[in-house]
Amino acid sequence: MKSLFLKKQGTTPRNKVLDFLITYQELDYSLKEIAKLSGAGYSTIKILIKKLVKDRWVAPTRKISKIILYKLNVNNPEVKKFIEFYWEVIENEIQGREKVPVKDDFKSSSMKGLAVSAREV
Repeated sequence: MKSLFLKKQGTTPRNKVLDFLITYQELDYSLKEIAKLSGAGYSTIKILIKKLVKDRWVAPTRKISKIILYKLNVNNPEVKKFIEFYWEVIENEIQGREKVPVKDDFKSSSMKGLAVSAREV
């Protein structure tokens, strides 16, 4: 299932990885997990992650045996701006759809933008 962001901005491997890492930014992930959970190919992820690390979009967090875990670098100002853009795209898509019902208890929630998430139901 594609997220609203991917439907609007395209399903490039980079977008898939960033979509996944923004949506699930609380944890760190191995390359294999990123590939599986984002829907991008493993060999593509191996190449892409090098560029994302070099550009400081993704940071290695720890090493378990030979496996390096990565996480979105939310301290990078470019990443912060991209996250704002990401949620703005999703918010605009939700507002543009008249068929998306929003429950009253959700409207008053402090997690308003996060509960809908990037994943479409």
